[in-house]
Amino acid sequence: MATGIVSIAAFLLEIPLVPEALLVINIVAYVILWLLTLLRLFFYFRRLADDVQHHARGPGFFTLIAGTCVLGTELLLLTGSTTIAWGLWVLGLGLWVVVMYAVFTAVTIRPNKPTLETGINGAWLIAIVATQSISILGTLLLAGPEKPPAAGFFFTLCMFLVGCMLYLSIITLIFYRFTFFELTTATLTPPYWINMGAVAITTLAGSTLILNAAHWPLLLEIMPFLKGFTLFFWAAGTWWIPLLFILGAWRHLYKHHPLTYDPQYWGMVFPLGMYTVCTFRLSQALELPFLMAVPRGFIYIALIAWAAVFVGLIAHLTGFRRVSEEQR
Repeated sequence: MATGIVSIAAFLLEIPLVPEALLVINIVAYVILWLLTLLRLFFYFRRLADDVQHHARGPGFFTLIAGTCVLGTELLLLTGSTTIAWGLWVLGLGLWVVVMYAVFTAVTIRPNKPTLETGINGAWLIAIVATQSISILGTLLLAGPEKPPAAGFFFTLCMFLVGCMLYLSIITLIFYRFTFFELTTATLTPPYWINMGAVAITTLAGSTLILNAAHWPLLLEIMPFLKGFTLFFWAAGTWWIPLLFILGAWRHLYKHHPLTYDPQYWGMVFPLGMYTVCTFRLSQALELPFLMAVPRGFIYIALIAWAAVFVGLIAHLTGFRRVSEEQR
């Protein structure tokens, strides 16, 4: 997810070599992660099933959908490979049906439920990311044929609206958890950046529908609603950014929480890349050229964040940190 969206951002802003390099890394990572997931499915099915019904870990399965569709979008934009993109979209849609209803059914019927304080976190918002990724890739694919089916655009519009509904529902619980329960450095994890990332991808889904409205008359009829709703979500995402940076500074600078590699930091990189892309597309969709200044600067924040987390991953996998501690 993180690598794919940063690659797309670099491509849209015409940064040489970076998009293609990240695409190669993303394909390799996607294959490896699927192999590991399948091995876990066949050899550790009980643990996987327990994770599905776990309030904190279950929402993480939505990354299967989001990662699949982000890669499909990346391949479509960078290589024009519609066949592979269609295959990934169909896979993502199938995963969406299975994961969406498996996770929400499991956490609903679970007899012993955690409190809101311990049971909810930013990872819940990946459900919105997954839903909007289906809408975005589907809309881009439907824009290719000369006479795309109206039912297709109806579906991607409905997915956009479902994502909006889920965000407004879940973010209310997260905001309540933020403001009325104790927030420690241990619980303020990087996935809370998805507070912004989920609303950023919602902005991108709305902007993608606006930019392709000429393919379906109904989209033209509801254009004022689409533009207003999309801008609303972009403004909400922009509001989150300063607060998240302040909370990060409080965690690491004031509370001195150690800044060491954690896979969850990819949950911070993705929103930074997504905000870059969504602002780029919003500027085009609403014909606001002055907004282009935002992605032109934000892309470097996203690239620096990606590079820092990637270096941390390599160091973690090679045991560099462990060797350094032993030498000390």
